[in-house]
Order: sequence, then C-alpha cells, then structure tokens
Amino acid sequence: MAVIRDCNHKSDEELVELTLSDQGWYLCLMKRYEDKLARFIRRISGVNDQDLEDILQDVFIKAYRNLNNFDLDLKFSSWIYRICRNHVISYYRKVQSRPQAIGGDDGEMILNLIQDENDPHAVMDETLSNEKIKNVLSHMDKKYQEVIVLKYLEDKDYQEISDILKKPVGTVGTLLSRAKKQFKQIVQKQGTEF
Repeated sequence: MAVIRDCNHKSDEELVELTLSDQGWYLCLMKRYEDKLARFIRRISGVNDQDLEDILQDVFIKAYRNLNNFDLDLKFSSWIYRICRNHVISYYRKVQSRPQAIGGDDGEMILNLIQDENDPHAVMDETLSNEKIKNVLSHMDKKYQEVIVLKYLEDKDYQEISDILKKPVGTVGTLLSRAKKQFKQIVQKQGTEF
C-alpha cells in the first residue's frame, strides 16, 4: 500500500532533507516541478513531446543522484533548473541540432515584456504577429533566448537566473539588456516596427 505524503505544506528544502532519508519523498519534488520544467524545456528547445519526456526523466534522475550535493544556500528551484538547462544543452550537442525558437502565445508574451526598456511589462503593439516573433527569436543568440525565457516566461529574478546560468548577477543584467537590443535590431532589420 502506498504511503500518502503531505507535500503541499513543505518547502523544497524540507523535501530534499526528507528525500535524503526516505526516497519516497522525491515524488513530491517531481510533481512540484514536472510541469514547470517541461514548460521550460519546451521553451528553450522546442523538442517534440517524446523527447521532452525523455529529457525530463533524465533531469529528475540526475537531480536525484546528485541530491546529496545540493547546496542548501541555493534555492532548489535554481538548482534543478540549472540541471535541466545543462541537460538540454547536452542533449542538443548529442543530436547536433539547433533548438527551435519559442512560439505561440509565449512569443507574444515575450514581445509584450521586451518592448519598453524602461518598463518591460508595457503593452506591446498588437500588429506584430506570433509568427514574426517566432522568426525574430529564432535569429537571436541562444544565450539571449535563454535569459529572456528565464526572466519573462519563468518569472525568475536576477539571483535565480544567476544561479541557473552560473553567471554573476551583473552579467545577467547585461545579458538581458543585450537580448532586448538584439531583439529590436532583428525586428528593425526585418522591417517590422513596434
């Protein structure tokens, strides 16, 4: 008979400690992060559903195997997102493919968040279609796509992005600034205006 666990009232860090003494608690962490990581994988890679499931399974296995190395000074979410990011990169190195750009509603959301450098959450010009956004993002450097996804779609703060990418917080700010500039340059080069 399966043991029912009360996962909802425990922090990630508490669940990590419980998992170290009883592996059954790891299911709580998996359930908590499954949808979030699947969405993140899809956004930064554009893989099909089968590959997404394979990557996600590998991420959870790798995270479990390395749980003893989890640094309690970091957020668990940053740690598992970093594992996920690194695994997606490794996956693409193996298949020697380039990740697809972010599409659909995500593209529109990014456009809405990037438009105004002073207020990234300003409302964007509705005439720029999702296909145009997808096209712009597909021409961006991967490092800029990634930082935009983490900041605006995964709603990570600078410190979490820093932990995930293993880059200083100042570098994260610089990457976001450059990503916005590159996005605008590509839009202008393609003749699309905000």
